[in-house]
Amino acid sequence: MVFIIRSVLIANRGEIAVRVIRACRTKDLRSIAVFCEEDKDSLHVKMADEAYGLGDESGDCTYLNIPKMLEIIERSKADAVHPGYGFLSENAEFAREVINMGKIFIGPSPDVVDFLGNKVQAKKLAEQVGLPVLPGSEGFVTTFEEAKSISDKIGYPIIIKAAFGGGGRGMEIVESEGDLKIALEGCQSIALKFFGRDEVLIEKSIDGPRHIEIQFLGDNFGNVIHLGDRECTIQRSHQKLIEESPSFLPRDIINDLGEKTCQLARKIQYSNVGTAEFLWKDDKIYFNEVNPRIQVEHVVTEMVTGIDLVEAQLNVAANKPLPFTQEEISISGHAIEYRINAEDPNNFFLPQNGKITNLIIPGGPQVRFDSHIYPNYVIPHNFDSLLGKLIVWGRTRKKAINLSKHALKELAISGINTNLDLHRVIVETKEFKKGDLSTDFLVRRNINSDLRDLERKKLAAVFQLVQELKLSIQPNHTVSKPSTKWRDYAKIEQVR
Repeated sequence: MVFIIRSVLIANRGEIAVRVIRACRTKDLRSIAVFCEEDKDSLHVKMADEAYGLGDESGDCTYLNIPKMLEIIERSKADAVHPGYGFLSENAEFAREVINMGKIFIGPSPDVVDFLGNKVQAKKLAEQVGLPVLPGSEGFVTTFEEAKSISDKIGYPIIIKAAFGGGGRGMEIVESEGDLKIALEGCQSIALKFFGRDEVLIEKSIDGPRHIEIQFLGDNFGNVIHLGDRECTIQRSHQKLIEESPSFLPRDIINDLGEKTCQLARKIQYSNVGTAEFLWKDDKIYFNEVNPRIQVEHVVTEMVTGIDLVEAQLNVAANKPLPFTQEEISISGHAIEYRINAEDPNNFFLPQNGKITNLIIPGGPQVRFDSHIYPNYVIPHNFDSLLGKLIVWGRTRKKAINLSKHALKELAISGINTNLDLHRVIVETKEFKKGDLSTDFLVRRNINSDLRDLERKKLAAVFQLVQELKLSIQPNHTVSKPSTKWRDYAKIEQVR
């Protein structure tokens, strides 16, 4: 029986809320936004058919306030709830409360969310279907003595992870026993603050691996398929910066990973979208975790498969079977996504807030910019720094990189500092062009040095342009038109 969905409340903000609203529009569904005081002028509030305020408490807490969220769900008469990513997207208690109200939760079942939220359980399930896992603790680690015993057994360096965490928070690499106690206490503290539980686990740390993902999709009838892979290797402090599809791994390995990921999903009766994450180093692949939600980087999968993943979520939630089989899924071309963040790469990536005074969005048939920002929008200070995602598609990776250069140059955001220059530097490196990637790419390649060089060139270009313009207004003095090189650098500086 198909469930009737006429309206969807988006329990989130920013870019992903806008993305869900657009999917609702294509299906003629009423979209309902929620917002905290700082977000009252956000694009998702303006675009939604209805919008409800969450109150005036601090923004992070507002979007995590389950009783308030449930109250608005009831008041708005929403049929379904989409959690987006982050905030309550992996909160099984919230999903249960939504279902208990007689509403549809657009995501996996609460039991599945609970199961996969426990990284120890998820690793054991992965082993059952033949996915290799990293050596480490077989359960939660609570004391220094336990941590020391496990670390001595598997050898340093090790990585401590929040057992119920995600998004790169609550993770720390430990090189020696001398740093173990402080790192353990720090990860436990962060895990408790962000995820409400202080349990951690320990694994062997791999130096500079590649980060590989398999996107999968299941329905309520036992059908599970995968939609290929993603390369999410370029990161900063465990936070992804650039994502691509497909990855560089051989197709037979990807097909095997995809099939075993589907086996894992079938074992727990997984429904809706999900992502299995892996680490690759020295021709060996290791299971990392499963994220039971839509991912920030889902867009590159959409670009190479032609499948709208948010629309697929809505269809599965309405109890419709998958409209395609594994054999019907094909990958076409290459897509790259660049996360555009409000942060200053030249100042320890310090998060930025303030008013966007100018915005120029690149265009073209193979360029996409998913965002919630617009001119005169004020970036709040207490949320994730993601401003938007620039996505390009090419028939080959080389063509996608070439298009990236032009799109990154065309994209202009002024009023606040962003990491646009960082991306402009990365795409010009020979390592990126060759696909010589690792999670420590920024450090290994010494990208900060390249950024400083670019900053000096831009300042010199502006100075040169000013001098030439001064000369041009002197009596009886002529000067040739400023060179293209100087004008290009100066343009980049002027739009900041």
